[in-house]
Amino acid sequence: MDWDFFVQQIVNGLTLGSMYALIALGYTMVYGILKLLNFAHGEVYMMGAFAGFGVLTALGGPDAPIVPIGVMVMFMFVAGMATSCLLAMGLERFAYRRLRDAPRIAPLITALGASFFLQSTALLLFGAQRRSYDTTEFIDVGAGIHWGPLNISPTRLLTITLTVVLMVLLTQLVARTRLGKAMRAVSFDREAAAMMGIDVDRVIVATFAIGGILAGAAGVMFGLVFFSVYHLMGFTAGLKGFTAAVVGGIGNVPGAMLGGLLIGLAESFSAAYISSTFQDLIVFSLLIVVMLARPTGLLGRADLKKV
Repeated sequence: MDWDFFVQQIVNGLTLGSMYALIALGYTMVYGILKLLNFAHGEVYMMGAFAGFGVLTALGGPDAPIVPIGVMVMFMFVAGMATSCLLAMGLERFAYRRLRDAPRIAPLITALGASFFLQSTALLLFGAQRRSYDTTEFIDVGAGIHWGPLNISPTRLLTITLTVVLMVLLTQLVARTRLGKAMRAVSFDREAAAMMGIDVDRVIVATFAIGGILAGAAGVMFGLVFFSVYHLMGFTAGLKGFTAAVVGGIGNVPGAMLGGLLIGLAESFSAAYISSTFQDLIVFSLLIVVMLARPTGLLGRADLKKV
């Protein structure tokens, strides 16, 4: 067995899984509070990737940067995360707020409409051609981690490390801060939380904003690792992020993280050892198997019925 190749697929899977996990967190947080499947979340991720590309271009690109590379990458992440945050908040305010108490089919259809609207907007603004981050200029051959069969490029190392940091920060926010406690209270019973003095609107907006920040970071990560961004990139990534959230247990933050990593590893090993043609088939087959064996997801729990 080629252990170098095997270890490299683990690295590839963790890199992909990190991005899917960040997208899945946006799905699972919104669903946990509003029971809304925000299918426009993939396009929020896509817009973050384009924002990062815009900053890259404005600062001279990888060929002639006008600032140090580290500063450029930092500005790219800030721009991507800020753009996706504002876009997610705008979706909540103008597309979903008035539909909170509507039948579930209404916000679901609205989310699909918002997804197509953002895709078409990106097509009009940026065109159909793929834009390249061209991160080969960022990569120092001697940088990263090179130890035995383990070889991790700087961009993949940055992706995995930043994802871990963001996940730890999110976990601590939900578990230890007043906002996190308010989010948990609203997710359990929105009406009771409002009667206890919690500003439900503020909590929901904050939830969308945090999901947008994570999606924007994932979008910039995709550009740095896989180079190209385009107007349809959010559809597949959003679908796999949603799959990751469901596999882990939608509404469950640790479950979204676990689901994202599992989906990334499944996709990487499928492409490497079977065929890239069937990688999506295998990923979604994994969803079916998990749903048949455990309908609530790997870490999900059945909803408590309020009397």
